[in-house]
Amino acid sequence: MSVHRVERRARELLRTTLAEEEFAAYERLGFFSVPGRGDPASGYAYLVYPHRPLVAYETLTGRLLSEYCVRFRDDGVRLPDADDVLAKWLALHGRERELIATANVNPPGHQVDPDHVRRDLVLLARWRSERAVDSRDP
Repeated sequence: MSVHRVERRARELLRTTLAEEEFAAYERLGFFSVPGRGDPASGYAYLVYPHRPLVAYETLTGRLLSEYCVRFRDDGVRLPDADDVLAKWLALHGRERELIATANVNPPGHQVDPDHVRRDLVLLARWRSERAVDSRDP
């Protein structure tokens, strides 16, 4: 099976699993945000990127907290991007504490450029506000 076909199938599964906003963010921005403990009021969330560490941040301030390097069994073949982010999403929703407890924890900037993450947080906020405005237009 071709790489493009495998990625397309993985994206179809991702679309059926994620909330509409999370999937739309992934399609548009290449990443999405998952609230800690599945609760937007928890005060922190994770940016989920394909094949990069999870990046935890404070939702009110945008302060970067930690990077969590996690890897899923792939039998030596790199997972399609959509499968990688789906595995992270599933682990965060089902077993966040276990995932974080077994991850390699690093300070922000260990593998992902903090300035890049801050720009992504700005992009995400702008994208969300544009969607909110679009949803109010008749």
